[in-house]
Amino acid sequence: MYSTPAGPEWVVLTHICPFFLVLINSALLRPNRFFLMPDSPTLTGPSPDTRHPVGGHERLAFLKNIITSPLIEVGDYTYYDDFEDVRNFERNVLYHFPFIGDKLRIGRFCQIASGVKFIMNGGNHRTDLFTTYPFPVFGQGWEAAFDPATFPRKGDLVVENDVWLGHDALLMPGVRVGNGAIVATRAVVTRDVPAYAIVAGNPAQVVRLRYDEATVARLLAVAWWHWDAAKITRHQQAICGLDIDALEQAT
Repeated sequence: MYSTPAGPEWVVLTHICPFFLVLINSALLRPNRFFLMPDSPTLTGPSPDTRHPVGGHERLAFLKNIITSPLIEVGDYTYYDDFEDVRNFERNVLYHFPFIGDKLRIGRFCQIASGVKFIMNGGNHRTDLFTTYPFPVFGQGWEAAFDPATFPRKGDLVVENDVWLGHDALLMPGVRVGNGAIVATRAVVTRDVPAYAIVAGNPAQVVRLRYDEATVARLLAVAWWHWDAAKITRHQQAICGLDIDALEQAT
């Protein structure tokens, strides 16, 4: 798909978040500022309760600490990066009406780029009738058109763990994005994404699996994202490596 020797993931990264290239360079030059955080006196990574965990840079936040809606659930260490204001995250959760009750559920260690949007069930119209116009919503004599309870409901929108959502990706109601998946820049996700798949396009299609099926199964069994901070810290090189045996042997 890409001819660059750097590989597709690097190409996507440099287009999605060049901010991180600056952070990485700064971290290498001043590690005490970036890695020995006050919130981490025992050196087991940043506290998941930190609002801005990267050297005070306010354009990146651990997402669970800025969410206000009870209908949005976010796991530890999942971050959101925004070009303007991290509060844009909830503004980009669209058609999310409390009376419907559907939830946006996001797991741990997810990476969410600026501009990612989530369409919730409040945006659904009926498509099985002669018209898609939502007559009952307006009342005043139109409430008899059809029962509002028959508007389509596709359930919660779920993003599992260690998922990377690229810049301006759009996720539709009720989809589930599996563990370890990558959603490319401006992809429109209309159906479930398998674990460790890379999807791109509109509608999003599987470009490839990141690993063979046997390795995916082993990674899902390990589920390192559920480990405690101390264990993750001890085995950070295995998590960031390619030796599945070492990851399975972690204690």
